Amino acid sequence: MGLKNNSRFLRLPPLGSLILMGVGVIFFIYLIYYYTNRSDNEVPIEPYSEFLEKVENDKVARVKIGNSLILYQLKSLSLLSPSEDLLPLPETPLDNTNNSNNPLHGPTASTPSQVQPSGNTGKVLATIPIDDPNLPSLLKEKGIIFEAAPPPQNSWVSTLLAWVIPPIILVLAMQFLLYRNEDRGSLAFSKSKAKVYVEGEAARITFADVAGAEEAKTELVEIVEFLKNPDRFSRIGARIPKGVLLVGPPGTGKTLLAKAVAGEAGVTFFSISASEFVELFVGTGAARVRDLFEQAKKQAPCIIFIDELDAIGKSRSGGNGISGSNDEREQTLNQLLTEMDGFAVGDATVIVLAATNRPETLDPALLRPGRFDRQVLVDRPDLAGRLAILEIYAQRVEIDPDVNLKDIATHTPGFAGADLANLVNEAALLAARNQREYVTQADFKEAIERVVAGLEKKSRVLGDIEKKIVAYHEVGHALVGAVMPGGGKVSKISIVPRGLSALGYTLKMPTEDRFLMSDMEFRQQIAMLLGGRAAEEIIFGNVTNGASDDLQRATDIAERMVTTYGMSKVLGPLAYEKRQQANFLGSSGVNPRRLVSEETAKAIDEEVKQIVDSGHQKALSILNHNRDLLEQIAQQLLAVEVIEGEELHQLLNQVEGENG
Repeated sequence: MGLKNNSRFLRLPPLGSLILMGVGVIFFIYLIYYYTNRSDNEVPIEPYSEFLEKVENDKVARVKIGNSLILYQLKSLSLLSPSEDLLPLPETPLDNTNNSNNPLHGPTASTPSQVQPSGNTGKVLATIPIDDPNLPSLLKEKGIIFEAAPPPQNSWVSTLLAWVIPPIILVLAMQFLLYRNEDRGSLAFSKSKAKVYVEGEAARITFADVAGAEEAKTELVEIVEFLKNPDRFSRIGARIPKGVLLVGPPGTGKTLLAKAVAGEAGVTFFSISASEFVELFVGTGAARVRDLFEQAKKQAPCIIFIDELDAIGKSRSGGNGISGSNDEREQTLNQLLTEMDGFAVGDATVIVLAATNRPETLDPALLRPGRFDRQVLVDRPDLAGRLAILEIYAQRVEIDPDVNLKDIATHTPGFAGADLANLVNEAALLAARNQREYVTQADFKEAIERVVAGLEKKSRVLGDIEKKIVAYHEVGHALVGAVMPGGGKVSKISIVPRGLSALGYTLKMPTEDRFLMSDMEFRQQIAMLLGGRAAEEIIFGNVTNGASDDLQRATDIAERMVTTYGMSKVLGPLAYEKRQQANFLGSSGVNPRRLVSEETAKAIDEEVKQIVDSGHQKALSILNHNRDLLEQIAQQLLAVEVIEGEELHQLLNQVEGENG
């Protein structure tokens, strides 16, 4: 598949070019203004004291007073009589609007006219005025002609800068945002941002590149066959679904499946995220939806793929009726509903694929027949699926022939396709770090632990007392887990810190994929989780905060047993938890319990406490019965830090149950 640019718009120069062009125009006008107002003649600036001295000595003939400069003309050198004809002072603005007239920027002030008198006329000088209220009286007393400088006049250049340049810049900015289509004008931000893939020289993604989702592929093969050979379906009156919604947890390959459908069918593929429809401007989302479907009609048959559909497809009934931020999203949703009602182009077909992790939040109008007719579940892979996924990704790295991928698949329950891809990459990185040419089984095992428990923190040094507490804590988990497996098997004990807060860990791997758990297995899991705390009580006589995560997980299991699974003999087979259907992202963070009476809530709390206490007592009983073995394994763990494999199995086989 190759990326195609199918734009029919006439592009303007880039924004940077327009900005440089505008700056150049403004600079050119400034040069004209500068050289128009520059003068090669200069008026000498005298101190104000000398100006007053000349006035007192009756040497000044005429004065022109400005806000920032005073120009004055001396009497003729031959005739100093005040009645002599005087040359008018130069007509220059004295408000100091130009740096060249500012005495503070140089020793002289320039004038635009000839200021050096000739013949019998007196010399023109300048001074900087100060706040001197007696100056007019002094000038009048001496019979000196004085006047105020007229206000500066705006030149044509100033008018041009003020009234012409800003509109030009505004027009250039609007022209940059506005593209002209062949038949209509449309704003740039109303154009769809979908990436368009067409058949090309690039490698295609096909169903062979997708593993672990066989049922989903079976459903989508029908779409491919219809796109390739629609006559076979139309002859018997069959109608292919207009929309297919892919739902499932994150990382299970929904986007990859959509690309595989387009690759198998060999048709144009439009890909866009739902969040790209909505912008700040009102109506932008609806305009982009219209533009996307107009492009799709012209390229039919084709596929439109909308990722994370819940960004615009959330139910409209869930709002509080307040106008504002949700209006734009609802307009976009309404436009999408309208477009999906009738966008078929004759015999050609446009099929919409969408993906979401939250189908429970979608608007019912999206899920009705005629829109998204079919929902395809893309779930986490089972053992066979994980093995197939590992085989695909293992082909991309140099792997040791002795690596047992089935064993790795067995030890990775609950891993999605993205998790398995990350696992293979982590194993390859570990092999490269250790200067090996092939990825070994040990690299895969270490990669699993890195993904599950986090990175090793060998730099985090524990004190002797803390290290001893951690060792007994982890051995307590292992011994209880050996007697009460709870659907798994202990495969490793370590007191090497990992992740953010784990000072040690006990790794329990499931023996098989399990979809159903019994009441007894849940209770066994709770007992194993409390084994670490029980070991601390037995050996040290008190407890630490190291069991906080274990207590949280044990309490969660007990609450689900009582409120969701109906496993309480006291409360009976009732569900006290409101659980959203098909929620692949976990709890929403709100209280999931139904509104129950105070007595029922108290009974739930008491039953949860009884289940956890029962597991705690079982853990204490098992560890007390195997006290010597607890000491032996803990001392060995303190010496070597990690116990696993056959050595661990031989030790745990010595554990005796509560009844011996």
